[in-house]
Amino acid sequence: MTLLMDNKQSIINDEGLQAFFEDIVRAALAHLELNDAVEVSLILTDNEDIRQYNREYRGIDQATDVLSFPMLDPDVASDALKDPLPDHKNPDTGDVVLGDIIISAEKAVSQAEEYGHSVKRELGFLMVHGLLHLLGYDHEKDEASEKEMFGLQEDILGSLGLTRP
Repeated sequence: MTLLMDNKQSIINDEGLQAFFEDIVRAALAHLELNDAVEVSLILTDNEDIRQYNREYRGIDQATDVLSFPMLDPDVASDALKDPLPDHKNPDTGDVVLGDIIISAEKAVSQAEEYGHSVKRELGFLMVHGLLHLLGYDHEKDEASEKEMFGLQEDILGSLGLTRP
């Protein structure tokens, strides 16, 4: 598993963040019974930077908490991990390239305070949420999809001890 992390923020101490996010990716893939030979890019940034990405790629001129940019077709993302085709893989590592996740550290801090849980729990939630989108899950598709995705998020976070108080 390869996590390419670009920490562009100064709000949260970055000590241990790389390992923390790697553990989350591994736990999510294990929970979903998927191959962990994956590559994920993560940008940890601030509200202004994520606002620019949101405006450019989604036409929404406001900060958000997490954005996901999948490299695989959502309908075949999970299958691609079970039996990856050569064009899904990074030729240097053999890992399946899932895509990019962008998280606003500012939003994570403010939402953790708002929801009454730790920043670590909020960062974990945002990472799992983004990763599930890379794997083809979409909570906006319909009520059943929302229930499935949110249930998976809580199960994965629970396996890591990142539960709500």
